[in-house]
Amino acid sequence: MSIEYLGLNEINGPLVVLEGVQNASFEEIVEIVVDNNEKKLGRIVELYEDKAVIQVFEGNEGMSLKNTHTKLTGHPMELAVSLDILGRTFNGIGQPIDGLGDIYPEAHINVNGLPLNPVTREYPRNYIRTGISAIDGLTTLIRGQKLPIFSGNGLPHDRLAAQIVKQASLGDNSDEKFAIVFAAMGVKYDVAEFFRKTFEESGVSDHVVMYLNLANDPVVERLITPKVALTAAEYLAFEKGMHILVILTDMTSFAEAMREVSSSKGEIPSRKGYPGYLYSELATIYERAGIVEGVEGSVTQIPILTMPNDDITHPIPDLTGYITEGQIVLDRQLHGQAIYPPINVLPSLSRLMKDGIGAGYTREDHQDVANQLFSCYAKVGDARALASVIGEDELSPLDKTYLKFGQAFEHTFVGQGEDENRSIVETLDLGWKLLRMLPREELDRIDTKILDKYYNE
Repeated sequence: MSIEYLGLNEINGPLVVLEGVQNASFEEIVEIVVDNNEKKLGRIVELYEDKAVIQVFEGNEGMSLKNTHTKLTGHPMELAVSLDILGRTFNGIGQPIDGLGDIYPEAHINVNGLPLNPVTREYPRNYIRTGISAIDGLTTLIRGQKLPIFSGNGLPHDRLAAQIVKQASLGDNSDEKFAIVFAAMGVKYDVAEFFRKTFEESGVSDHVVMYLNLANDPVVERLITPKVALTAAEYLAFEKGMHILVILTDMTSFAEAMREVSSSKGEIPSRKGYPGYLYSELATIYERAGIVEGVEGSVTQIPILTMPNDDITHPIPDLTGYITEGQIVLDRQLHGQAIYPPINVLPSLSRLMKDGIGAGYTREDHQDVANQLFSCYAKVGDARALASVIGEDELSPLDKTYLKFGQAFEHTFVGQGEDENRSIVETLDLGWKLLRMLPREELDRIDTKILDKYYNE
């Protein structure tokens, strides 16, 4: 027998307090009916004796202490899933918003999934091709990896995310099933429309599942959106044997929503006003990526976050860097030179790259080419610093060559068109073309046999 509770004891922003509650549990979903007609969902976020603090997903508009009926459902938030979710668009809590009606669920899954058990994890191998040279060539994305993009306000991370969705694949010769789960948190309507239109026009919509939480949607919804997206991804990967790429944008909106709700609950703030459990909350999201031993599918994550004031030491990028396996950093200076995508390769890295490239995966020379391009581009920085002191005309011939190499590297290797989808072979051949601008004796990071084979081609 379910009990219905009449009225509320307190309303504070997105949080309401209900007293006299029996047999309630943490994270349980409650149904709230306002004025006998409007139905809202909430979840219990705190329990104290017979008091329950409830987060209301749709906000508290129209609610008062006396016009509500609250019913406990007896289960945590669950997502209805089936293969029909492919090609569909949902709101931040998993309700369809594309006008195509409800899906017929094969299962209902608890959205508060668990991080993968380390014992059952399989080491990530194989790469996911994005068609973007700076990523595929120098910070390769490996299946089962979590590789964040660190951006800033005004930088083109939305365009980059859309390009990755359009171009991502498991490589040219793969016949394995691949799909993308795309979750946007706190985005403006025009940005959401840009994503929707881009995916439709490029013909990739049929293998993309979209979860959109708009800027004018309730803040509380933002906290559940990444969990909903990852639940869908885990279902497709581990139940249906697909390789899933999850793109989460923008994790800064998620963290700021957490700060707002934490402040409403009266919790003691930590660094920059964020709650002390920001690290563990981010970890529970990021650690839901990986490969399970004996299971065909995989979940790979690209979380995107905008660094407040371009500060890489800010708590959100700082904690994200601890949990994830590398980062791709967008650079304002390159963006100012109209280079797209403005990826600064020097602070960018992929810690799992070495295990998913080379002979049998990409090409035998991949690791050597990447090492050499990094090394040479680092020397470009030294040459530019020297030129700013003594003037370009006073540089040695070798330093002048490095300046030319740096210019060409930024404009032809890092820079590419938004519709330009480069294969891994094209990326590596382009790397060799740039390295041939330098004297052979400068290429000290490449094995002699590989140098003999590719340098003089």
